[in-house]
Amino acid sequence: MDILQKITALREALHKHNHNYYVLDAPVITDFEFDQKLKELQELENKHPEYFDADSPTQRVGGSITKNFETIQHEHRMYSLDNGYSKEELQDWEQRVHKGLGTDNVTYTCELKYDGASISLTYENGKLAKAVTRGDGFQGDEITNNVKTIRSVPLQLTGNYPERFEIRGEIILPLEGFAKMNQELIEIGETPYSNPRNTASGSLKLQDSAMVAKRPLDCLLYALVGDRLPINSQFEGLEKAREWGFKVPKEATLANNINEVFDFIEYWDTHRHDLPYETDGVVVKVNNLNHQEELGYTAKSPRWAIAYKFKAEQVSTTLNTITYQVGRTGAITPVANLEPVQLAGTIVKRASLHNADQIAKLDIREGDEVFVEKGGEIIPKIIKVVDTSKRSNDSTPTEYITHCPECETTLIRKEGEAHHYCPNFYGCAPQIIGRIQHYISRKAMDIEGLGGETVALLFNADLIDDYADLYDLKKEQVMPLERMAEKSAENLINGVEKSKEIPFERVLYALGIRYVGETVAKKLAKHYKNIDNLAAATLMDLVLVDEIGERIAQSVVSFFENEESKKLIERLKTCGVQLEMQEVEDTSVSDKLAGQILVVSGVFEKFSRNELKKAIEDNGGKVGSSISSKTNYVVAGANMGPAKLEKAEKLGIAIISEDDFDKMING
Repeated sequence: MDILQKITALREALHKHNHNYYVLDAPVITDFEFDQKLKELQELENKHPEYFDADSPTQRVGGSITKNFETIQHEHRMYSLDNGYSKEELQDWEQRVHKGLGTDNVTYTCELKYDGASISLTYENGKLAKAVTRGDGFQGDEITNNVKTIRSVPLQLTGNYPERFEIRGEIILPLEGFAKMNQELIEIGETPYSNPRNTASGSLKLQDSAMVAKRPLDCLLYALVGDRLPINSQFEGLEKAREWGFKVPKEATLANNINEVFDFIEYWDTHRHDLPYETDGVVVKVNNLNHQEELGYTAKSPRWAIAYKFKAEQVSTTLNTITYQVGRTGAITPVANLEPVQLAGTIVKRASLHNADQIAKLDIREGDEVFVEKGGEIIPKIIKVVDTSKRSNDSTPTEYITHCPECETTLIRKEGEAHHYCPNFYGCAPQIIGRIQHYISRKAMDIEGLGGETVALLFNADLIDDYADLYDLKKEQVMPLERMAEKSAENLINGVEKSKEIPFERVLYALGIRYVGETVAKKLAKHYKNIDNLAAATLMDLVLVDEIGERIAQSVVSFFENEESKKLIERLKTCGVQLEMQEVEDTSVSDKLAGQILVVSGVFEKFSRNELKKAIEDNGGKVGSSISSKTNYVVAGANMGPAKLEKAEKLGIAIISEDDFDKMING
């Protein structure tokens, strides 16, 4: 056997043993035997670098350094899930599913909801090509080198897999590994990690992949994504993924009706504590993929799936004091300062009291013994007072503040709104600092070298009063700040300069206009093209933009009417910030479908659904998400949903085949 054959044989054997150990949990050789084979392979590869393979088992130990993780757009958006907290909410969801499909003959896949960091893996010709974090759902950070160190992630697939596809999952830190990591920290006098989820997420963004390799991360997969996949259902997709070498939790099951879904939920609500990792609920998905296509998506979530969240853990503790925080929009948030207590894996010292109405409704007072839980097991909140009869005689009802705790401005509360606000938008320090912190944040301008604490230092040193001031900073001004050396000051100035390349839609989000989140900013930027067009838009103009309601429109108008805002925009223009959409390559082929709205439904032979949608847009048309009176055509394939068919016929909308569509655009 020559050297290359020996190296290849060792790699194949180690890949198989790795799969047996980390995926199947059924090792056939000892750890010592595995290490000896790995050592032999390492020695051969060192002697023969011409046979290097990035997917070799020896590369699992990492060693590559990533200074900046590249942001990559997802080919298929990663949606979030709607949540349900009761059987009634699941039954309501099921009724919407039946109504949307026009049938009650629906089966479901039930899977545990893993508490980790979401990931999208792309495989090409059976090899891991790319690993990207969820990010904002539209784009995420490429962390391929770090993910390759996770031993349950296959580097080479087995069986009859598609040429190219994505698979979605969750990277987790098993409880045993988490406990071991914390024990090691405690032994050397360091602060232990707070919880497995945050530790897993933070591990993925370590710059040195060798450090990631030392952490006992695991990867659980649950969804195949791509065009023309060899599956017809979610459950079949899970089985195929297992065949190809992925670690797919065996707890997933097929339910024939909602009662079987409830049985699954009840079982795991009790037995979840026996699992080797954290789970906080159950994900229920319509099993049939054609049904999923028919149901489609809302702006944020698939209509064909819902996450049932287990009842949150509750503990009791003492509410010592109530204080008030001012947010970047001026919203006042009352905060309960608690006697520290352990809750769902973390020490909780503070909890949100939401607003004045909530305090009055629960009659919450300082000194009360209160029940605290984590809403969705993430944000602590007070549920109720334990026993009002145990209050001291001098206990008095909480009186909500009337003036801003920071600038003493009289608070306002608009009709129909839950929060009180400080109207001193440009003179209240926490609002100013908060807006600048929002401006530099990762999803906005993503200014490297500049964090929230540094923003506060810059403001308190009278170096900045707004985010436009960032572009006037000099290294010499920044260096005297606390914990700021020459190199870090240089990085800050370079990061500010680089932010001038950030595209308009993210700049618009960064401006901090109330109610203008990432999705709304994208829509407004795409519609108006530049900041001047948006600033000139009237309330009526804005309301006519797709999915822009009156509340958002009024907020945008108010922002651009403000003299301070106008000055800020002019200064940002002078600084060179991107305040208009960049010209993108025009992929349009014709305007044959100009002004037409087409809905795509069913399974097709000539085109994939994505190809059809792209062809509609390339020829001037708009892809509709659902059938309405505004729809001009429905492009129908096999297995078109009966509900859509009935609605299209009722509205008199033309139903065309993919051949008819082909003739429309190609003459």
